[in-house]
Amino acid sequence: MSDTRVAVIGGGVIGLSIAYHLAEAGVETMLMERGALGSGASRATADVVRSYFAGNAVSSALAVRSLDAYRAFPARPGADLPLRQVGYLVLFSEPEQVTAFEADLPAQLDAGVDVGLISVEEAKEHNPLIGDLPLLAAAYSPQAYVSDTAAIVNAYAAAAERAGATLCTHCPVTGLDTQAGRVFTADGEITADAIVCAAGAWSASLLRCAGVDLPLMEPTEQELLVTDPLPPGTPDLPVTLHAASGLLIRVRGDRLLIGMGYPGPDREAWRRGVAAQLAVTYPSLADLALHTAVTGLRDASPDKTAFIGHQPGPPAFLYATGFSGHGLCNAPAAGELVRDLYLDQDPGIDVAKLAVGRQRTG
Repeated sequence: MSDTRVAVIGGGVIGLSIAYHLAEAGVETMLMERGALGSGASRATADVVRSYFAGNAVSSALAVRSLDAYRAFPARPGADLPLRQVGYLVLFSEPEQVTAFEADLPAQLDAGVDVGLISVEEAKEHNPLIGDLPLLAAAYSPQAYVSDTAAIVNAYAAAAERAGATLCTHCPVTGLDTQAGRVFTADGEITADAIVCAAGAWSASLLRCAGVDLPLMEPTEQELLVTDPLPPGTPDLPVTLHAASGLLIRVRGDRLLIGMGYPGPDREAWRRGVAAQLAVTYPSLADLALHTAVTGLRDASPDKTAFIGHQPGPPAFLYATGFSGHGLCNAPAAGELVRDLYLDQDPGIDVAKLAVGRQRTG
């Protein structure tokens, strides 16, 4: 049996950020990860850090705060986290999309997002590969960066350990007794003054053990594709989303990394659909073959906004889950918020918007 003040369950970028911020604040912290660090949703990302989340100013505010933290965070003495600014472009082909953007814009600006509506001609200046699509306008935010999720995971892990946190890998949690502050693992039992659930796609069963009813959706398998090498002379491009189809691209080395929704049960049909949409959106790339780049499970909430909250103790129970693909963009802020909730400090935002409650469950 081991004792610790706070036990963090989940060793992805969210859990590691939490462990780092707690340990940095002087809190004895132990993190448990069922596999290797970053082996869950953190492994299956597009390595994009952005601040604009359409129709979701809460996630945007967390992302703005997180981006500031990423810029200030040293990966190791004398080095910064990898962040290459490329911008984020969203292509609108329907009047309703433009109307929704304009209605959402004041909330996005209040959240600190640098985003605006641009013309089709300006969009094609940012991304000259766009074909002759029936576009009406586009949104553009310069606050988008290509990063390296593995580097961020490793940086937060190293910083957490330097601050005194204990990181236990290949240590799956098998049960919880939140009334007694006990965490049961394959390697033994841990007692803690507080337990934090940051287990991503594996959070639902742990939350049920804790008696917390979060309306998490079933974990969804994400698949990202990669093209054959791009034609010589292909320019660098912003991360670009075709809003109507969900086709998302970014340059990765000499290839394109591509996402478009979720594969579902008929994976081959989905891949054919991606290839067809790529050919329509970017005709010069129509002949490029597509290959699986990475797959992984993703947690999800009904409103695509994370659940972050606190049930006071002792023992206390806290949760940070349901990031719905926003985890990399929200991780630093999530760590700060969980730390502040545990220490009963002012988190600087209205955390009621993130906690489970009637406004989140409908």
